[in-house]
Amino acid sequence: METTQQKKAIIEMAESIESQYRVDYVDSGLPRWLIETAFVCYLLQAAINWAPLMHWTTEHASLASAIIQTFGVLVMYFGLMRGMKPLYSPMTLAWWIVIVLNIAGFLTMAIPAIMYSVGLPIAVSLMVVYLPFGCAIAFCYRGRLRQVGIWMALYILISSIIPVLSYLLVGPESGLANLPMEIPTIAVIVIYALVQRRVLVK
Repeated sequence: METTQQKKAIIEMAESIESQYRVDYVDSGLPRWLIETAFVCYLLQAAINWAPLMHWTTEHASLASAIIQTFGVLVMYFGLMRGMKPLYSPMTLAWWIVIVLNIAGFLTMAIPAIMYSVGLPIAVSLMVVYLPFGCAIAFCYRGRLRQVGIWMALYILISSIIPVLSYLLVGPESGLANLPMEIPTIAVIVIYALVQRRVLVK
């Protein structure tokens, strides 16, 4: 029969193990203003993700749209990559792959002429990388960092699947008729931005 001291020792050991995996904040070394600017870019990305606005920006301001949709992502990912380096599983290679794929995505958005030829392979590559990478972060860590992994996987799933379902169920029509299908894709960007900011800002 376990004594009180043995039970206490087991609890303390469990808490010690849990504390090794729990990460609520990482020190990215990035200035606060840069992280907040990246967060604002995420919010703008969510706004222009509404189909009518997305079509307009693609036709009339493709470069600005590409910058908005890429700048925040790259800053947050670079900050997370730097902040995770001291951790027991930094996953630096996976972060670099995600960063490179997002830079490639920037080029396809900034140059509409090449979007139709390379846009789909890049989108598929992002899904192939984001989903297992997000699951790996969620599996290896606890705390706020785990939330980043969970929402990374949800972000790529919702961003990839909902537009397809929207097209199949509603068709190419946009606007208010398609708004119920677009709300999840807008909301997931905002939530994903929030969980990243919570890890990078103490």
